[in-house]
Amino acid sequence: MNILLIRTSNRALSISNKLADKVLQTCQETAHTVPNVQILNVYDLPHIDKDYAESLRSRHDNDDANSASLLLSDALIQQLVSADVVIIATPMHNFTVPSCLKAWIDHVVRIGKTFTATPEGKIGTLIDRPVYIAVSAGGLLDGRQPDFLQNYLQTIFETIGINSLKFFVIQGSVMGENHLEQEWLSIKQKIDAHFHQNKSL
Repeated sequence: MNILLIRTSNRALSISNKLADKVLQTCQETAHTVPNVQILNVYDLPHIDKDYAESLRSRHDNDDANSASLLLSDALIQQLVSADVVIIATPMHNFTVPSCLKAWIDHVVRIGKTFTATPEGKIGTLIDRPVYIAVSAGGLLDGRQPDFLQNYLQTIFETIGINSLKFFVIQGSVMGENHLEQEWLSIKQKIDAHFHQNKSL
């Protein structure tokens, strides 16, 4: 089993990274084989640019066109395709995903590669697989602040054919140690319960 762990924070002890590590550890403990884990740090990932767009257009018009600026996108897509399980560690930034995670998404959600455009809409071409999203949010997400992160990620992964998303969220991370301790106790129980009920993942 191949596990792709995507980190968006360059702080090893960030809440989202620690939460993702807990997901990874529990996934490994309940797996039938010893997983191969590949870590992708996207916090320095370049955003797509004009060269990317022009190369993509050229490739669409001519399969033999120079596609050097698409090599990073190709590599990131292949890395995703090769993963049996994906774990994403991300904080919530301004009610949604951080820009570095959006950059990764823009590289892997690509017409003719991970989805096709039809009159009925975009059709994903990837095989479904479990994607675990470890989220840290400074505020509370029970209607007291907007949450564009979870719906967006659910929708964008469905666009490329991946529907099996599971979110583990620590809320109110800036509300003091007592609150955070209770959040950790609750989320660890949820992670353990999920993986022990789904030992094939």
